[in-house]
Amino acid sequence: MENGASRELLSVEAALRRISAAFEVLPAEQVTLPDALGRVLASDMAARLTQPPGPVSAMDGFAVRAMDTKKTPAALRQIGMSQAGRGFDGKVGVGQCIRIFTGAPIPIGADAIVIQENTVIDGDTITLDTSVEIGADIRPAGLDFSEGEVLLKAGKCMTARDLGLAAAMNIPWLMVRRRPRVAVMATGNELVMPGEPRSINQIISSNSIALEAYVKVLGGTPINVGIARDNETSLRDALLGAGGADILVTLGGASVGDFDLVRSVLGQNGLSLNFYKIAMRPGKPLIFGHLNNMAVLGLPGNPVSAGVTSVIFLRAAIAIMLGLDVNLLPDTAEAVLGRNLPANGTRKDFMRAKLSSGNHGQLVATPFERQDSAMMASFSEADCLVIRDQYAPAAKKGEPVFIVRLDIAAGAF
Repeated sequence: MENGASRELLSVEAALRRISAAFEVLPAEQVTLPDALGRVLASDMAARLTQPPGPVSAMDGFAVRAMDTKKTPAALRQIGMSQAGRGFDGKVGVGQCIRIFTGAPIPIGADAIVIQENTVIDGDTITLDTSVEIGADIRPAGLDFSEGEVLLKAGKCMTARDLGLAAAMNIPWLMVRRRPRVAVMATGNELVMPGEPRSINQIISSNSIALEAYVKVLGGTPINVGIARDNETSLRDALLGAGGADILVTLGGASVGDFDLVRSVLGQNGLSLNFYKIAMRPGKPLIFGHLNNMAVLGLPGNPVSAGVTSVIFLRAAIAIMLGLDVNLLPDTAEAVLGRNLPANGTRKDFMRAKLSSGNHGQLVATPFERQDSAMMASFSEADCLVIRDQYAPAAKKGEPVFIVRLDIAAGAF
């Protein structure tokens, strides 16, 4: 069952290295453009056309020859009109101009735009009260991009703006990474789903709801296999629902309690354990290994422990499968402490904290006084996690610290 797993507490960084080494980028699949929101590109995408394809007007006004405007007022004769999608077929000659609208093609012979506000219109006679230079208010061909130019690169998570760009590039479909399939298994006799009848000894299964949502935010597909009760039969039955998943995430049943059967039942079914327990607070009882070809990440049952370990470890695993660039830890920012902190102990600490702005515009992170890992309300209220290394000395209010933004770096947990 423990295939080379050490009984010593691993550091957070060492655990992340082991987890990262266990995953590979998933295969690509083709999706239509409307279905690509939030998906990760599997290959570079080049423009299939030049935008704009030719010079167009940036303003409503008149297309002119700049040399005809050198002396003002200048009276020009309007000989036609150019609209977006319907240009003027003729040529602009000496003393002539064309009525033109924003986005319309520049007619042959014209080389500048006089905006409508700087003209006086009297029938076909257009009088200009200002001169213009060559190229004035003209968008040249290829101003936005040119055919063959790579504008969207592999590894990019597609936003609404990116979809608009891809459409402008004349791309109707994209190759994206398959979404990681994440099986979620809550464990415990005490759990009931929200809204179900419960006894005084039971609690709501909130972890699985939060984890499924986080998997979606990270770009994965959650597979809820239900609640496994604290007996071998129920755990084995729940395992059947995880078939085909890239990773099984269990919630609870990973500590040393009498009813914590996850490790033993998974072991009986072929679990190769990589490690168990890490030097982290919250989140010490963490399991990682493989059940046949499926990775298994066993998270603690306390809601904050499950949430924080998801931010640190599950985020990294999903990012690797999606081909995203990942750091060992989520991107960190620097802040100053909003209150004094005592010296830290033997485990790397991730403290829930509120963010505010200091007098000089710096971020101020104020850890909550109580950091109990069962307090889901404070986790929901938190803006960030203050990172404290093992054996960090006491820190005073105003001293710099590193934080993980829960609304940005961690994928908006």
